[in-house]
Amino acid sequence: MAKVHITNVVVLDNPSSFFNPFQFELTFECIEELKEDLEWKMIYVGSAESEDFDQILDTIYVGPVPEGRHIFVFQADPPDVTRIPEQDAVGVTIVLLTCSYRGQEFVRVGYFINNEYADPELRENPPPKPQFEKLTRNILASKPRVTRFKINWDDATQNGATSHGALADGNMEQDNMGCSVSGTMDENSLAMPVDNTQSNGVNENSNSLAMMEC
Repeated sequence: MAKVHITNVVVLDNPSSFFNPFQFELTFECIEELKEDLEWKMIYVGSAESEDFDQILDTIYVGPVPEGRHIFVFQADPPDVTRIPEQDAVGVTIVLLTCSYRGQEFVRVGYFINNEYADPELRENPPPKPQFEKLTRNILASKPRVTRFKINWDDATQNGATSHGALADGNMEQDNMGCSVSGTMDENSLAMPVDNTQSNGVNENSNSLAMMEC
């Protein structure tokens, strides 16, 4: 049984300029005291073709964690543009939030991102070399993909999940992103969970509690 449940994630400052920091407000509940730290990572997927272009934007440690409800803002600088292939700079990509305990990843929340030029003329005729300072980053906040992994909460046995493309057989409780990041951002075409935020009156940059529970 999982000892940590993510109950909500709010994407702050969205849409935003490409060079603005990523900001996520995370709410989670701990059903019993954890004596060691939770390790949170924010990962930017630089290319759908290879994990070599993934960038860990930041890693933070939270703990020891007492029983109860906790809220914090996870902020990280934008990716290093020199490590993003030019052909993947504009268009759709993914940002991942992961959490591990004792070296075992137990939850991953993925969001699609659309990077596009704010200027209509640049959208119609994009320059051959990406102009990152003119890009707008729009995170599809209401359509996260949550993947949960079964772990051993009482020792440091690894569950084998190391990246967005390498998952341990038998430990995954829900499919990962599972679709290409190529093409254009279209909410109706993404294979995502049903969004209940509108009926619940939740901010459009916040995920519903039922969707985020893990």
